[in-house]
Amino acid sequence: MTAPGRAPGPRPLLNRRLAEFGTTIFAEMSALAVRTGSINLGQGFPDDDGPEEVREVAVRALRDGRGNQYPPGPGVPELRTAVADHQRDRYGLDHDPDTEVLVTAGATEAIAASLLALVEPGDEVIALEPYYDSYAACIAMAGGTRVPVTLRPRDGAYALDLDELRDAVTDRTRVILLNTPHNPTGTVLTRAELAVVAELAVERDLLVVTDEVYEHLVFDGEHTPIATFPGMRERTVTIGSAGKTFSFTGWKVGWVTAAPGLVTAVRSAKQFLTYVASGPFQYAVAEALRLPDSYFADFRADMLAKRDLLAGGLERAGFKVFRPAGTYFITTDIRPLGEGDGFAFCRALPERCGVVAIPNAVFYDRREQGAPFVRFAFCKRTEVLEEAAARLKTLGV
Repeated sequence: MTAPGRAPGPRPLLNRRLAEFGTTIFAEMSALAVRTGSINLGQGFPDDDGPEEVREVAVRALRDGRGNQYPPGPGVPELRTAVADHQRDRYGLDHDPDTEVLVTAGATEAIAASLLALVEPGDEVIALEPYYDSYAACIAMAGGTRVPVTLRPRDGAYALDLDELRDAVTDRTRVILLNTPHNPTGTVLTRAELAVVAELAVERDLLVVTDEVYEHLVFDGEHTPIATFPGMRERTVTIGSAGKTFSFTGWKVGWVTAAPGLVTAVRSAKQFLTYVASGPFQYAVAEALRLPDSYFADFRADMLAKRDLLAGGLERAGFKVFRPAGTYFITTDIRPLGEGDGFAFCRALPERCGVVAIPNAVFYDRREQGAPFVRFAFCKRTEVLEEAAARLKTLGV
C-alpha cells in the first residue's frame, strides 16, 4: 500500500516531457504584484476592455441563445467568414471559410494543436529565441526537439541572423515556428528576411507555423504574412487572435488559416483539446473584425504613444531600451543600472519601486543569453504608465 502523501510507484507524476516546465513566470510575477500592491507591467493584458459595441454583440449573443451550447467544431460560420474576409482584404490571401479556417481557444491552443498535429517524436522544430514560453512546452508535448535560432541585439534592435537560420536546418527539421511581430523583442521581420525564410522552407520542404497575433500592432515597417510568398500558401499555418487586437484577452478566441490538408490535420488535434470554446464571443469577434480601418489606426496610434511614454521613462531611469517595432512589450538591458541577473532584478523590483516586470531569460533555452534583459508591457492606461515611470525613476536615486 502506498504511504499517505506519497505518489504511487517510483516514477514522478509529471510526464517527463514537461519536467523542465514549472509554474510559469507570469503566474509568479503576477502573484508578486498582488502581494506587494505593485504596478503589473509583467503580464501582457490590457487594463481597459475593448470596444463597447463589440461587448454588446457578445451580450446579445448570450441573451439570444447563440453560442450558449456547443458551437460548430470548426467555429461559427460568421467568424470563419470574417477571418477569411480579413485575410483577403488586408493581405490578398483567399481562404475558403469552410475548409481553410479553424477557430481555436486563443492562439495558445492554435499553437499547441498545430505542433501536436504536425510534429512527431524526433522531428526538429526551429523557433526564434527568445520565444513565448508555450512554444517550448508544446514542442515538448509533441515529442519534438526544439532548435533555437537566437535574435540578438544590434543597433538598438533585435536582428535575425539568416545564416544561422540556414545552418540550423537539418534532415530532421520539420517545422519553422515564426513569430512576427515578435514577443518579447518587438522585432518585425522585414519582407526581405521573410523572403529568405520562405525560400529556405520551399528548398528544404519544411512546414511553417507562424504566430501573427500582433499583426495590428506594427509601429515601424509593415506586417507581411509569410503565406503570401511564392510556394508558402500550401505549407504555412497562420495563427491569429482577437485578444491582442481588441483587448479581450479573456475571451480566448483565436484562429488558424491554412490550406485544407493543414487545417484538417490541426483540427484533428484541436478536437481533443478543447473541442470547442467561447461560443457567444465568436459572434462578437466576427463583428470586431469588421470594424472600420479607423479603429485599427486609432488602436495602433494609442499603443505607439504608450510605447514612447514608457520607453522614455525607462531611459530616464537608466535602462538601455530597445524600442519595439511591434507588439506591446519593451525589452530593456539592466546592465547600465549595475545589474546583470534579470531574475534577481525582477524579484526585487516590486520592493524597490513597486513595479513588476518579466526576466527575458525565461524565454531562452540558453538562459545566459537573456540574463541581463527584462521585459515591460505598455498595454496599460496612460496614468498607470506615468506612475510606473515615476516609480522606476527612483532606481537611480
